Amino acid sequence: MEGMTPKKRMLNAYKGIKSDRIPVAPELWYYYPALVLGVDMIEFEREIPFWKALKTTFSKYECEGWGVAFPKIQNQNLETSVTLNGYEETTVHNHKGNIFTVKKMYDKIEPCWVTKRMIDDPSELEKAVDMLLDPGNEFDYGSVINAHNGIGESYLLELWTGTPFFDFIADIMGFENAVMYFMDEDKNVLLRYRDRYIEYQKNFIGKVIENTDFESYNIGCSFSCNSLIGKSMWREWDKPYIQAICDELHKKEKLLHIHFHGKSIETAEDFAQIGIDCVCPFERPPGGDIDSLEELEYIRKVLDNKVTFNGNVHTVETLIKGDEAKVRSEVRQIKEAFEGCNRLIIGTGDQVGRETPEENILAMIDESKMG
Repeated sequence: MEGMTPKKRMLNAYKGIKSDRIPVAPELWYYYPALVLGVDMIEFEREIPFWKALKTTFSKYECEGWGVAFPKIQNQNLETSVTLNGYEETTVHNHKGNIFTVKKMYDKIEPCWVTKRMIDDPSELEKAVDMLLDPGNEFDYGSVINAHNGIGESYLLELWTGTPFFDFIADIMGFENAVMYFMDEDKNVLLRYRDRYIEYQKNFIGKVIENTDFESYNIGCSFSCNSLIGKSMWREWDKPYIQAICDELHKKEKLLHIHFHGKSIETAEDFAQIGIDCVCPFERPPGGDIDSLEELEYIRKVLDNKVTFNGNVHTVETLIKGDEAKVRSEVRQIKEAFEGCNRLIIGTGDQVGRETPEENILAMIDESKMG
């Protein structure tokens, strides 16, 4: 195992292959990279390539990690203009004469957030879907190829493949409107949209694979989780979508990693049934529901050596509020539950906050690397 790299350790874990040690991948995303680089969040988000910031941060702490690259859409039927007034960004999309406006607010302390969604009236949904799933959409692969080449072996950079189906709709109209829409709309209409989304994403994946060398692909999570829409809605609308994308990627010998916020015990068996290669972050309470050694051992049993477990170190109670002893104890608990299992990445329950004492991050990494 001479010359084992952070990227190789991550890929081995996704495949269930033994490495020289357990990979440790704290989610050092927006907050901590901005702190490491000494910039505010506006400069970080608008001026610094995400992949470069992650490379600097993971290299500084000599740990594994993962990130995502976002290909940009190009379409001759789409005109897009962006204006910035103070900290508010307004993006106007004109697709075949249909106008859609999205507004974001930037802040020096927090990552940006959406203040106005693409549509307010659900009757406009089909026009928005037509724009987002336009067969004429092409992608600029140059930037993501540059990112993939630029990170080398320093961490695992994955290709972003969007979100589950509920999130696709919610990103267009907002969470509350999407919940009501799914409750009120004819099921056949929703199935038609989902089928279109699946076929569009399959086509997108094919094009990306033809043009790039990404080993792993990522499905994100905004609202699509047990804690917000419940396991029944997730199973009805999002599980089939994730299954279709997973099957497509595996057919092309690529890997799938999904980010699944909140409680996950009730759907861990679904992860194994789908065959997802890696799931994170398996959060602890109150956000999640995996806290004890017994619960960790149960998750290991249910994942059945088919899905890689990534995460679980509490970002608030342990990393921010705890001390080094508490951090090390939590890491040892995870290692005990997964002893002898190659499908383990010791990570965090979502993003590491900027308030986190550096000594706690170092303790997490050090303890993970031991033994």
